[in-house]
Amino acid sequence: MAGASLLTLLDDISVILDDVSVMTKVAAKKTAGVLGDDLALNAEQVTGVKANRELPVVWAVAKGSFVNKLILVPAALLISAVYPPLVTFLLMCGGLFLVYEGAEKVIHRFWPHALPHDEEQNARRLANADETVDLVAFEKEKIKGAIRTDFILSAEIIVIALGSTASATLLERSLVLSILAIAITVGIYGLVAGIVKIDDAGLHLMEQESSFKQKLGKVMFAAAPKLMKFLSIAGTLAMFLVGGGILVHGISFLHHGVEDLADLTGIFESVTTALLNGLIGFIIGAVVVAIFTMVNKLRGNGASAH
Repeated sequence: MAGASLLTLLDDISVILDDVSVMTKVAAKKTAGVLGDDLALNAEQVTGVKANRELPVVWAVAKGSFVNKLILVPAALLISAVYPPLVTFLLMCGGLFLVYEGAEKVIHRFWPHALPHDEEQNARRLANADETVDLVAFEKEKIKGAIRTDFILSAEIIVIALGSTASATLLERSLVLSILAIAITVGIYGLVAGIVKIDDAGLHLMEQESSFKQKLGKVMFAAAPKLMKFLSIAGTLAMFLVGGGILVHGISFLHHGVEDLADLTGIFESVTTALLNGLIGFIIGAVVVAIFTMVNKLRGNGASAH
């Protein structure tokens, strides 16, 4: 009887693990857009950092990301158990944040005079050029900002993953979220560390005697800035596609409107849906940026009047 009970237990465990594996794959696919955004944004965080400080910065943000997920996973499970509608509300807030950030990047890039100057970027450049500046102390604020951004993106990933496991048991949801949280943190920051060191690896190969290694090194060194630029563009696009998709799905008339228009394009329905989600995301993000800019200007005028 004991042997039969053990076999039954092992069978139950294998079934649970199989279900968890399937749900983890589904959740990973649904969060792919945010993961791409997460990768691009975190790679961008170390742009402008001196070479000897790149990996320490990545490691510091990675540790903060683990802490974020240690908070977010239990919180998401608790919210989904106590008051599930709050998950949808938080998801919408996250989508709004993503399109706002994306629109701000686009406006800064193409219409720089429309928004206040990026003081943080100027301060970072001056600090890198000044040998007397304590970069470790200076980077603390930069790392804090990166961890805050990671918190929003991590929350987005966790909530999307949670939505894909709505019919699962609490144990299965806990396992899926925990596995996904660990895997994406290790994967994202491992890739970021590799990306930011491509140019250094290229320089190392260029110093070798082998002509093949030298050529490969030159290619890697030349490709590094282009890869960073591509990731920055891809990350911004992902903000609109993911954030816009979340907002469209949460606003019924937009959702139905996008579906109706996408149906007209036949085999290109999925592409049209993504493009419309991205366009709507940009429009909403631009409106939010305009509102925040006006509010800040009014506050500034009010403060100067006093």
